[in-house]
Amino acid sequence: MHEFSGNVVIVTGASEGIGRALCEALAPQGPKLVLAARNAERLESLAASCRAAGAEVLIFPADLTAEAQCRALVEATIERFGRLDTLVANAGRTMWARADEIRDTGIFREVMELNYFSVVWLTLAALPHLKATRGRLVPVASVAGLTGVPSRSAYCASKHAVIGFFDSLRIELADTGVTVTTVCPDFVVTEIHRRALDAAGRPLGQTPMQESKIMTAARCAELTVDAMAARRRMLITSRRGRLGRFLKIFAPGVIDRIAARAIARRR
Repeated sequence: MHEFSGNVVIVTGASEGIGRALCEALAPQGPKLVLAARNAERLESLAASCRAAGAEVLIFPADLTAEAQCRALVEATIERFGRLDTLVANAGRTMWARADEIRDTGIFREVMELNYFSVVWLTLAALPHLKATRGRLVPVASVAGLTGVPSRSAYCASKHAVIGFFDSLRIELADTGVTVTTVCPDFVVTEIHRRALDAAGRPLGQTPMQESKIMTAARCAELTVDAMAARRRMLITSRRGRLGRFLKIFAPGVIDRIAARAIARRR
């Protein structure tokens, strides 16, 4: 099945992690990929591999915390390809510190600007074009957007906001043909953990995760492509995450203990 053959797809946060793996998974289907991230060198290397696999590629180095650059990304896509079929809003960052230990409160604004506001700005810029093609919106949230996770308060808040925004937008778009597939990964092996902000607002520099015990970015991308193709409402990538969604309603104390234990074990 080549659901995305000829499809014009914007992927943000494409230079590494889930975004990069997603582009590599899509490329053999022959889409027209628009790769956005801050690191131009990484985008160039990804573009080369995607072209070799069969995709047409446009790279767009950008800092998406600037609203004007979100609009410019969509404009560049339309100028190059004349349409937009799928928007994958994947760019994000995280933090790792107890709320009562945080010394740089700017962490909350910094995480929210990339994880939430940039997604909103990009979506609003893309919507007229997605309506024209009856396209797809694919926000990458997190299981942390479905429940609280200790030491991740700013990140959880931003992902809860993403899920709330797209739940509302899905209803508003019901008669347009534009669908929303919200992706909620559990822990995944990516650079985001090494770049997580500590209590002072500095990158950790090394992952606190036991990476041998968590999902690879390639596997997460494979699941995401399938969910996108099927226009599923939501993808939760782990059994723990799916169970937690229901426990939060019926046994909230249990899911609190599961979340605390997962962080304590770093997986």
